[in-house]
Amino acid sequence: MTSEGYRSLEEEIRFLKSVERPRIIKAIAEARAHGDLSENAEYHAAKEQQGLNESRVAELEDKISRADVIDVTKLSGDTVKFGATVDLVDEDTDEEVTYQIVGEVEADVKKGRVSITSPIARALIGKAAGDSVEVVTPGGGKSYEILKVRFG
Repeated sequence: MTSEGYRSLEEEIRFLKSVERPRIIKAIAEARAHGDLSENAEYHAAKEQQGLNESRVAELEDKISRADVIDVTKLSGDTVKFGATVDLVDEDTDEEVTYQIVGEVEADVKKGRVSITSPIARALIGKAAGDSVEVVTPGGGKSYEILKVRFG
């Protein structure tokens, strides 16, 4: 994953532990104060939130422990590889798009970050500016021309 993606996971863990965990503990304590726990919907909802929060913390900590962080600012080259930001033009519509190839955890198409395992990233890997690529997507085939490959 990129160092930016790693920092994002760390921030989410920090939020879950320092903000969400205390909020949930307080909600459980308030629900307990209402008496009988067997029919206390607030208590059961808070306990469920606690389980989901702790599960997410464990999942993120596992991902961080196994992460291979790559500083994309130190990468260079003319061909597309992990960390590259690629400017493309759709050969059918002339619409220009920009994607950065990132790890699965940090992928977000709305932010222009596509997973290294996505169809478009797999089609782009190893190609250079001026190359055309065919991408098979769930919505059908697309044809792109690579305008520019950059890092950092």
